[in-house]
Amino acid sequence: MTSMNLSLNVPSPLEYFASLVHTDADFALLEAAISLAQDEYPDINVGQVLGEVDQLLARLLRRLPADAGPLQKLRSLNQFVYRDLNFAGNFNNYADPDNSYVHVVLRTRLAIPISLAVVWLELAQGIGLKARGVSFPGHFMVKVNLSEGQVVIDPLTGQSLGREELAERLQPYRGRVSQSDEQELPLGLFLQAAPERDIIARMLRNLKEIHTAEEDWPRLLAVLDRLVILLPQVWAEYRDRGLAHAAAGHAGHALEDLETYLANAGVVTDRSAMSARAAELRQALH
Repeated sequence: MTSMNLSLNVPSPLEYFASLVHTDADFALLEAAISLAQDEYPDINVGQVLGEVDQLLARLLRRLPADAGPLQKLRSLNQFVYRDLNFAGNFNNYADPDNSYVHVVLRTRLAIPISLAVVWLELAQGIGLKARGVSFPGHFMVKVNLSEGQVVIDPLTGQSLGREELAERLQPYRGRVSQSDEQELPLGLFLQAAPERDIIARMLRNLKEIHTAEEDWPRLLAVLDRLVILLPQVWAEYRDRGLAHAAAGHAGHALEDLETYLANAGVVTDRSAMSARAAELRQALH
């Protein structure tokens, strides 16, 4: 009896992620968002999680009359998500990384705005709504275009937000360059549709912030590896990965990333500090 050696080239989580975000054409937002959990939960079945969302969509579609208009669809969607399924913000533990992992959010029904927005957007688009994410400062939003106009919604509650409330929420994040209202950027600039790549970047940066605060270098490096793949010309991510490698004791990798940053970043305020850090690492390696 002969045995056969079958070589199965299963992509690593990072290779899989790279394949999902390689191009902006047909960017698979939900699948990419689900895949972010693979570093922490290596046994996660991404296809199974996609199937769970498909089942939710099927349940929602069964509730909609064939002639439902956009406003009725929106109301049914929010009834389904926030009242029937009881999705909500995890206000008791906002900094828990699990809030960013879609498969955990589907189980616990607790989230931060952007992770719940990703699920909400999948359902909204699945029932034919013209829905997009909005990278609003401090709190990710979603919006829907209806014949009556644009509706901006808080993805944690389903609440529609008027211009006054949006302006109030924006105020703490406005630059303090000028006290003149006339010179402030108009609210509409903060309500532009967010590209899918930017949504995944914001999810990763939430995790980056959590792991940086905890000085959890292995988890931080896993997140930064993804950010570098997602945003290969955002040189600050190479700098941050280099500093994380240095903190983790990986002098060679740290120097490589800092040199990449210094070679490409152009005029930056931290050039002398990063050059000095690179020189220290170079010396440590010899």
